[in-house]
Amino acid sequence: MSARKKAEAAGDQDIPTITEESTSLGDIKINHSVIASIVRIATMEVEGVFAVGGGGVVEGIAEFLSKKESERGVRVAETDGAAYDIEVRVVLRFGVDLAKIGMQIQETIRDRIVDMTSKPVERIDVIIDGVKMETPSQSQEPAGTWEDMSTD
Repeated sequence: MSARKKAEAAGDQDIPTITEESTSLGDIKINHSVIASIVRIATMEVEGVFAVGGGGVVEGIAEFLSKKESERGVRVAETDGAAYDIEVRVVLRFGVDLAKIGMQIQETIRDRIVDMTSKPVERIDVIIDGVKMETPSQSQEPAGTWEDMSTD
């Protein structure tokens, strides 16, 4: 019995999630790799995140060999209640408040998943695998101004 039918049988009139909805045209299902992509993009939106993934050597090899880049550093599962259970591994920038950034990652992921899928998120585990100092070549600031550049 679908979650919607179970809810209706129990007298609960909650709006069903998109993945549980059947229309006259058919079912709508969201692949977990799509959710993993949303998680990766949402995580990179948070100021202070250096990278998603990048665990130890074994995890790095496993991520490298994974079939889709969107799944690297992210694990997505569904609970019995049809909510998402997410794990994301991150490397943060050196000097940031690790706990604060971890909480911002959780909130950003939750907001993006709910907004884009209408499905609840039960748990988001953020695993901080490391911190990294930004090197000058990775800096987003320009090397100089136009006035400093010579055309000679």
